[in-house]
Amino acid sequence: MSSRNILITGGAGFIGSHVVRRFVDRYPDYHIINMDKLTYAGNLANLKDIEDRPNYTFVKADICDFETVCRLFSEYSIDGVIHLAAESHVDRSIVDPFSFARTNVMGTLSLLQAARQAWEPSGWKMAHGAGTEPVECRFYHISTDEVYGALELTCPEGKPSEISAHEVYGDDFFTEETKYQPHSPYSASKASSDHFVRAFHDTYGMPVIVTNCSNNYGPYQFPEKLIPLFINNIRHRKPLPVYGKGENVRDWLYVEDHANAIDLIFHKGQVARTYNIGGFNEWKNIDIVKLLVRTVDRLLGREDGEDMSLITYVADRKGHDMRYAIDSSRLKSELGWEPSLQFEEGLEKTVKWYLDNQDWLDSVTSGEYQKYYESMYSDRK
Repeated sequence: MSSRNILITGGAGFIGSHVVRRFVDRYPDYHIINMDKLTYAGNLANLKDIEDRPNYTFVKADICDFETVCRLFSEYSIDGVIHLAAESHVDRSIVDPFSFARTNVMGTLSLLQAARQAWEPSGWKMAHGAGTEPVECRFYHISTDEVYGALELTCPEGKPSEISAHEVYGDDFFTEETKYQPHSPYSASKASSDHFVRAFHDTYGMPVIVTNCSNNYGPYQFPEKLIPLFINNIRHRKPLPVYGKGENVRDWLYVEDHANAIDLIFHKGQVARTYNIGGFNEWKNIDIVKLLVRTVDRLLGREDGEDMSLITYVADRKGHDMRYAIDSSRLKSELGWEPSLQFEEGLEKTVKWYLDNQDWLDSVTSGEYQKYYESMYSDRK
């Protein structure tokens, strides 16, 4: 396999750290440059096991710093980008939409323009040394299913489906042809970044790929998201704030399955193609919370369902989309990918990881996190 120099943005974050580790482990001839601003959700402890590898370099930088981004493309002869850096929490976007527009839109544009300046003069190819075969450059942009808007909850009791091992809660699914209809500042910012990526292909010929994924879960996720947040709260017997009635439905994807898909798509995906990446696992929020309570209680040696009383229904999120459900049939039929874990198995592994790594969990839930938690949930009733 040819040598490559790949820039992975946001590689110290949740999904990014799994992607960085996978590429560093699987491709010793690649040089992986991890660029991360190290915001609250970025943590170099996530990558402590690979920090001394010879094919890995970390650079602390902001994707909005165009001069620095251009310097990195030149210094490391970058020939591929896997762009994960983003502000991603919907509640935070409601409070501070400007930060989301800056990072998710202008940051993506900064990367695109730097890549264009580096790659376009050589015909979107890069050779690393005399006599070496040039490699095709590639800009891979990771996005979200939230850009599609919301699906209707037409089957609230659930029903069997041909595309899912778990019951589904509606007749429709997001496909790659679904029109964009973002409802939150977060999803609007991601939709805009998706459009910029495609525009750079259509206007300049840049070789790009876009993927839209469903909700991820697994080790190293910052506990502002539902699953690690509630694992931590159950551990400390703190209230479990459930928005509305808990009837909202999400499709869940184990993070290592997502990293596997990213690897496959980066190497074998079709340029200018969009791929949806989903877990084929629709779950109502309240059902996940109850499963979490039972799982954490069991693993901590508590009585079955002992902490169900912690469930607290609070005011719903503004513009809360009712249902997300992804159809990943294109990815399965074209590249042979499908998730390796069903949700119950993945959740068991996830809960065990957090309980086995309580020092990590305690370190990221101290200090500023406590202020954030109070600001998000203290006034919700």
